[in-house]
Amino acid sequence: MADLETFRAETRAWLEENCPPEVRGPAGDEDGIWGGREATFKTPQHKLWMERMGAKGWTAPEWPKAYGGGGLSREEAKVLQSELRRIKAQPALNSFGIWMLGPALLAFGTEEQKQRFLPEIVRGEIRWCQGYSEPGSGSDLASIQTRAEDKGDHWIVNGQKVWTSYADKADWIFCLVRTDPEAPKHLGISFVLFDMATKGVSTRPITLISGKSPFCETFFDDVRVEKENLVGTLNRGWDVAKHLLAHERTMIGAMGEVRAGRPLGQVATDSIGVGEDGRLEDPMLRARIAEMEVDAAAFRLAMERTGDLAKAGQAHPAIASMLKYYGSELNKRRHELLMAAGGSDALEWESDRSDHGRSARDWLRTKANSIEGGTSEVQLNIIAKHLLQLPGA
Repeated sequence: MADLETFRAETRAWLEENCPPEVRGPAGDEDGIWGGREATFKTPQHKLWMERMGAKGWTAPEWPKAYGGGGLSREEAKVLQSELRRIKAQPALNSFGIWMLGPALLAFGTEEQKQRFLPEIVRGEIRWCQGYSEPGSGSDLASIQTRAEDKGDHWIVNGQKVWTSYADKADWIFCLVRTDPEAPKHLGISFVLFDMATKGVSTRPITLISGKSPFCETFFDDVRVEKENLVGTLNRGWDVAKHLLAHERTMIGAMGEVRAGRPLGQVATDSIGVGEDGRLEDPMLRARIAEMEVDAAAFRLAMERTGDLAKAGQAHPAIASMLKYYGSELNKRRHELLMAAGGSDALEWESDRSDHGRSARDWLRTKANSIEGGTSEVQLNIIAKHLLQLPGA
């Protein structure tokens, strides 16, 4: 405990000195730091924040120092996160490389792949997208048809992916391709990496009901992929894919952890007002907000416990489905409450006063939470079969 308190004091001092005032407080859409070759930053201080945290390894605090990470223990990483929350620091880097690809490379990548890609991911120098879903392969991901034809020292990839988040902004893609069309569908799949600037790669944005979207269609026309960019074993990419999906589902579930923005109660009182007793005048809404806050606190503790179990090698693989399902539903509930708390103002769509309809657009966007990363129905089936072991599941 003494060592942890020393670490906390040192961390607090470092953050006070190195976290710019411009990156403290709730983050707007334009504040997100994604890094990459074509990175844009709201202010120079946002770029500085990414660079300082990346150099420290604290964008991936528990990754080994040998690959650019912070090398922190689980307990030290918790201290770091609590100190970041204390000063309301915005994330130094949003990264599919950190949330999804990095853990897969640590588990399945060669030493050369780890040395090549992980430090760049930590420093925000490379931005990744995910090539999983296809027009005919949504929930049944193993039925993918994107084909990689063996050409000796390389493959030629042809096919299409869909719902590829930020594909139009990404530098590289981690992608599932079929390398043995004769094998059973869960076999004959390989996990490969390639540059989105490669000849034959093209993207087309998809607009959602909210009027905006990170999603794209992605097309591969005779794309050359080098054999050295195979992750894991040839035709056993499903093993890598499942490992990565567990991290993706935990990432999506983490949306249920609300640690930024104005509290729901404040949004509601600003819109509806308070009674003579100083409490929100709408008792039903007040009760729903209280219930939401209790559930969010419980979910935050569940996320921390799951992290501890994972670090100890004791976490059941299907727990990720539980977190993804409940976190998605919790985030949807939160935005339903924000709409209710905002009253008629929350229905505004384009005005400056409503930040161009941010509440309504974000509310509509949450409807995708229960689809992306595996639908809620699929997650419930996994929970029933692998966690609860229900008969007939």
